Amino acid sequence: MKPTTTAAAAAGGGGRKSGNLSVFVVAMSIFIFGCFMYNEDVKSIAEYPFTRPTQEVQENETGFNFAGGDQSAAVSVVVNSRTVVETEIEGSSSDDDDQKQEVKSTDPEIETNAEENNGGGGGGDDGGDDEEEEIIEHPPEDCDFFTGEWVFDNVTHPLYREDECEFLTAQVTCMKNGRRDSLYQNWRWQPRDCSLPKFKARLMLEKMRNKRLMFVGDSLNRNQWESMICLLQSAVPRGSKTLNKTGSLSVFKIQDYNATVEFYWAPFLVESNSDDPDMHSILNRIIMPESIEKHGRNWKNVDYLVFNTYIWWMNTAAMKILRGSFDEGATEFEEIPRPVAYERVLTTWSNWVDRNVDRNRTQVFFMSMSPLHIKSLDWNNPDGIKCAKETAPILNTSMPLNVGTDRRLFAVAANVTKSMKMSVSFMNITALSEYRKDAHTSVHTIRQGKMVTPEQQADPATYADCIHWCLPGLPDTWNEFLYARIISRS
Repeated sequence: MKPTTTAAAAAGGGGRKSGNLSVFVVAMSIFIFGCFMYNEDVKSIAEYPFTRPTQEVQENETGFNFAGGDQSAAVSVVVNSRTVVETEIEGSSSDDDDQKQEVKSTDPEIETNAEENNGGGGGGDDGGDDEEEEIIEHPPEDCDFFTGEWVFDNVTHPLYREDECEFLTAQVTCMKNGRRDSLYQNWRWQPRDCSLPKFKARLMLEKMRNKRLMFVGDSLNRNQWESMICLLQSAVPRGSKTLNKTGSLSVFKIQDYNATVEFYWAPFLVESNSDDPDMHSILNRIIMPESIEKHGRNWKNVDYLVFNTYIWWMNTAAMKILRGSFDEGATEFEEIPRPVAYERVLTTWSNWVDRNVDRNRTQVFFMSMSPLHIKSLDWNNPDGIKCAKETAPILNTSMPLNVGTDRRLFAVAANVTKSMKMSVSFMNITALSEYRKDAHTSVHTIRQGKMVTPEQQADPATYADCIHWCLPGLPDTWNEFLYARIISRS
């Protein structure tokens, strides 16, 4: 029995050696495989963020439907002449605020891989806003935004939908008012030597946190004010935004940011007999060129001031200057040439700004003239009726164009703003807007507070409004200029 025992022991000893060798081989294999996988994980970490995309987003207005991880196949990436790559997923329906916040949390600026979408929080998410601020590309400070061309772009424009902005007035909702063509919404301004940054509502709201943005002037500045509200409100949850009007001042407030977007009615900037914000349809317009304090007291302690004055100057060649004051019941006036009166008014305005505005706090902008399109012969359309039925911009930018803009007033505004102590950004929107004969409200608007009737629409020679602009539309571009300047400085 002993040999058997010895043999068994020997066999057992050989088995242990063989077993040790097998364990060693397995261990080495695991170690080598682990190193390989570690390297792959390092590579993956370098290529992808730590966070993962939201697992489920319901179908939004553009028709994208994301589910699980199969997002990369659903996102359509568009490369255009902007400085960044953009996608179409921004712009969810306003019917579902939770859905809107989830979609808006994505970063549409750079999204070539859907897994880079971190699915972060809403507008109050500081981390998300910091990320946006890091990746946004600022155009060069010396770039001329205002020389360029209109490019048809039905992917990134319009920047919002008419029916998504509840704050638009009937004056500018052209589609709702019966306009059938919508191509006027799809034109994007492309500067010649740089690109405008994509308007990012949450980034703008962060810049405006605890601040006031005020538009001061006539109905064209009100047009632009409505545009700015629509550009921002999509990033604000329902119930966190209000609009109130008191006298000449209208205030859109965003509670979550303690920010306001305001409009102050002052069509001549100085005191006039047209200062009533509701009852101002006065043909016999009289101004007090050196009287600005009554309005100016409402412009103090504002962080962003945007001024304009033009259209109310255009009904007469000479301006009526009051002798005395309205408060004292004065009625006598003298008449002086329009450019002389305009320079007197802007001199009064510039002195007020230099004396009362804190240059360390406030950015000041002056919008140049918003043009009219009254005579279709100005753009070689002998069969046209004012701006009615125009569906495309003037694309031949080399063609000499004169639509009746008073260039004398333009020169005055440019010179006055340039000579001020306060740094004022002169926003030269005039020439690029002159090409947009297609973008006016025309007969799809209100007239003296009432909707233009079908009978009146059939008479555009009498009833077409070729002064104001449809929204979404041209004033959104003006606000893209403001946005670029504001985010660059702050």
